[in-house]
Amino acid sequence: MKKLSVKSVVAIGIGAALFFVLGKLVIPSPVPNTNISLQYAVQTVFATLFGPIVGFLIGFIGHTLADATSYGPWWSWIIASGVVGLIVGFATMKMDINDGIDTKKIVRFNIAQVVAHLVAWGIVAPILDILIYSEPIEKLFAQGLMAGTANIITTGIVGTLLLVAYAKTVVKKGSLNKEN
Repeated sequence: MKKLSVKSVVAIGIGAALFFVLGKLVIPSPVPNTNISLQYAVQTVFATLFGPIVGFLIGFIGHTLADATSYGPWWSWIIASGVVGLIVGFATMKMDINDGIDTKKIVRFNIAQVVAHLVAWGIVAPILDILIYSEPIEKLFAQGLMAGTANIITTGIVGTLLLVAYAKTVVKKGSLNKEN
């Protein structure tokens, strides 16, 4: 197995901390035990920049910490959060934001995050809720639909804005000239 670089480990630490903090700043949704928040926008940007393992660990660690400091770990949703980062990281792996960002990259990022949220909240979380906690199916799919929809919208807006802002901060190769 390939070792994680120092840069990746730092990204995991910062990303998980941001995921945790943003997971505490929530807007209640009309569906019980489901909130609207921004942590997935940050997670998917980190997954795009640093890859699937970093994306997975940010979601897994950040969600575990958020749950552990609230009502206790809810493993099905913790795993689903990790899956979001894993899918986005794999889908955007060859997309180099350091070269700049264009419409094609924004579309690719958003297709990746939509697919990731649909898989995580429409399949992974409900199935694991049934297997681990024997939760009622109707409740699970209502929660999954609400979480998936809210996360797709917030990630689409905030995640895209974060990627564009990041791309503007990167110095392009060959853009610096030597002064005489």
